[in-house]
Amino acid sequence: MVHFSRVCLRKYGNFVDNLRLYVRGGSGGMGLPRLGGQGGKGGDVWVVASKSVTLKRIKDKYPQKRFVGGPGANSSVRALKGEKGKNAEILAPVGITVTTDDGRKLGDLNTEGDRVMVAKGGSGGSFHSAFEPSKGQAKHIRLDLKLIADLGLVGFPNAGKSSLLTAMSNATPQIASYAFTTLKPEIGKLMYEDYKQISVADLPGLIEGAHINKGMGHKFLKHMERTKQLLFVVDVCGFQLASKTEFRSAFEAVQLLTKELELYKEELVSKPALLVVNKMDLPEAKDKLQELEEQLQNPDKFSDLLPDDMIPKRYMTFRHVVPVSATTRFGIDQLKRCIRESLDEDAAMATKAIHQERLQALRLPSHGHL
Repeated sequence: MVHFSRVCLRKYGNFVDNLRLYVRGGSGGMGLPRLGGQGGKGGDVWVVASKSVTLKRIKDKYPQKRFVGGPGANSSVRALKGEKGKNAEILAPVGITVTTDDGRKLGDLNTEGDRVMVAKGGSGGSFHSAFEPSKGQAKHIRLDLKLIADLGLVGFPNAGKSSLLTAMSNATPQIASYAFTTLKPEIGKLMYEDYKQISVADLPGLIEGAHINKGMGHKFLKHMERTKQLLFVVDVCGFQLASKTEFRSAFEAVQLLTKELELYKEELVSKPALLVVNKMDLPEAKDKLQELEEQLQNPDKFSDLLPDDMIPKRYMTFRHVVPVSATTRFGIDQLKRCIRESLDEDAAMATKAIHQERLQALRLPSHGHL
């Protein structure tokens, strides 16, 4: 038995997924030349992961978006060593990447309590600095939220991603027969009988050209960076986005989705992936599935179906190709098993790699001993 719970993030208009802040470490305290006293160090500025916070809340609570560490205390006759300034802590949501203004990564906040220092406090005045203190570091930083999920659903509008989630659950997302249905990112959790949980991020349908910022696609492509695996969803009979756009077969849809991910960030294409071929209840679905499977086995042979600029550099290889019908529930249980198997396989490989690294470290001769 698999249960599914759904966490809706608020509608995209209100959804803040990046924030620019000014941070400055506290200044150090003055030294005391007469007695050789040392001033206190200025307070540091840290970003700390907390589950109870959103970026929107930070934005609303601190409209100035300035965070400064406390100043170090001056050295005095009573306290020759000045007290350290108070640290400033910025509580931020889990799933944040912290970068400098020019894009240099300072760290990730993956779990509650993770901390990244973003501005160091200045040194207190001492004998070495002629008892003059130094100022703290000052800079602008960016907090960038990327959803964290085991699986990210990838598909063009109307591939049936929301219907698929409904079939895997008791959830009832807003489903309609027009192209742009999912307007907000949602995270669902698959809960297995042995209490294993698998999270799935359902993001708005991609549009061709998402990597160059058409529609909302690009905004959400970055959330894919923080999923362990990808779950491609295509309509077995292909789709047409609008009457003016070209009809795309299931095979073309797979390649175009691959190209969109590749153009945004090439590493995304190297993630493990599964392919869900949806709408198997439609007439001709069996023949179309057979055709798709043949094409996926020899993609080069069929690449002339695509315009040159839409052929991916490398084709996705799928661990499982699972035909399903979200409407009749055909293949849904098999899909759940495949998802579990694929993630478990990766977890086992990761554990094995860690053990091998540790063994290797033990076997290496220790340096520094005579």
